[in-house]
Amino acid sequence: MCGRFALVSDLADIKEKFDIQKISYDFSLNWNVSPGQYVPAVIHRAGQNILVPFLWGLIPSSAKDPSIGYRMINARAETIHEKPSFRNAFKNRRCLIVADGFYEWKKEDRKKIPLYFHLKSGEPFSLAGLYETWIAPDGKQINTCTIITTDSNKLIQPFHDRMPAIVPKDQEQIWISDRTDDKSMLLSVLKPYPVEEMDYKIGVGPTFA
Repeated sequence: MCGRFALVSDLADIKEKFDIQKISYDFSLNWNVSPGQYVPAVIHRAGQNILVPFLWGLIPSSAKDPSIGYRMINARAETIHEKPSFRNAFKNRRCLIVADGFYEWKKEDRKKIPLYFHLKSGEPFSLAGLYETWIAPDGKQINTCTIITTDSNKLIQPFHDRMPAIVPKDQEQIWISDRTDDKSMLLSVLKPYPVEEMDYKIGVGPTFA
């Protein structure tokens, strides 16, 4: 599962790292991004990587009630090509959700201790996502997304059996390309991230131990 993440890199670094040609979202840095908030995502359209805002919590285009988005913050990698809520987005609307790290919790007695997982390099990275556009009864369009999860690697397994699917740098364009339709190739991107490239800290933001 992925229910909280952090985005603290500045826009210039993100623009360079993800080869962004167009920016449609000027986000604020946030050590505690949560569902129901807008998050920065990279999509590929007309030959350009574009940074756009999506509301975290996917609302399928066929949904009658937008509150379903709060139950669809994550999608399992194993079933996204089959489930009606995700299969069309998997085929046509894939994105990279930009993050610097994400959180899981360790239980100690009656306390839950936040653990911040990040790359050893300290660089921002991308989480595999899907997005949809939902049209409200008043005609307003709401663009939403979900974060894909996969099996945890050995660093995260002691705390949770799932982790967000981090997209390797050399596979980012494959994931968001509007020309990629090879299901097997796309699913192969959604693997547990190499444990040797990751680490974690205790706490949230400035409270790290």
